[in-house]
Amino acid sequence: MSDSLISSRRNPLVKRLRSLSSRQGREDEGLLLLEGTHLLQELIHCNRKPVELVATERWCLHHQRLLNDLEASAPIRLVTEEVLKAALSTITPDGVACLCPLDVLPNPPTDVNFLLVLDRIQDPGNLGTLLRTALAADVQSVWLGSGVDPLGSKSLRASAGALLQLPYQRFGPDEGTAVSQLTEQLKRLAAAGIQVVATLVRDSAAPIRPVPYWDLDWRLPTALVLGTEGAGLHPELLACCTHAVTLPHSPRVESLNVAVAAVPLLLERRRATMTATSQQHG
Repeated sequence: MSDSLISSRRNPLVKRLRSLSSRQGREDEGLLLLEGTHLLQELIHCNRKPVELVATERWCLHHQRLLNDLEASAPIRLVTEEVLKAALSTITPDGVACLCPLDVLPNPPTDVNFLLVLDRIQDPGNLGTLLRTALAADVQSVWLGSGVDPLGSKSLRASAGALLQLPYQRFGPDEGTAVSQLTEQLKRLAAAGIQVVATLVRDSAAPIRPVPYWDLDWRLPTALVLGTEGAGLHPELLACCTHAVTLPHSPRVESLNVAVAAVPLLLERRRATMTATSQQHG
């Protein structure tokens, strides 16, 4: 534990932590900033340890068991609540943040049979929910076409640290480049025999005839492609899709939030594969 309490918001630590909220800052230092107790617990759950802890005295007093789990593996920088609030993006920090190497994030696998492809998702809450759901549904890797920063504090909190276990690849950085790169990748998947599945609204004028999502054979190698909020899936990406599904719902609602719509789709795939496995062993 550090010998002195940092009480000045002008301390270099504040600037350093704030810099880690940006992609450039993370890459410059090779570090990931995790804000809050829950993300620290998720890191430990993944058998990873932080390289540095920044915490208030109050937090340390109430989390001795968690500190014991760390076994003094990382130095602790004691700060006042005011300093922590100045250093983090969380409006009301719960008393702790930690730093860990970027290489704790899992590498994307080379051979997958279940991918989630997200086209320019803009809202960090939506992205976080999508990533958490993908982890729950045993998605093997996520492709992100530009959009919101997946390692930003809001996305990390919304996903409850899903990217600590879920491999991902981000294309871009700008939207045009992201769409172009994803187009080539989706064409490659389709050529390899993977069904590339678009999600369409009811009565869509798309060239692919959509079916209710439960009529798709989810047991086949699949890449599920979801479009950005409002605008939906980019036409160039839609043109790469080999299949399409709809999520039937009441006509009183025009469309569903992308994160909400993803839940039954992703979990249907898990249900289908689990059912097939149980029948083989039944």
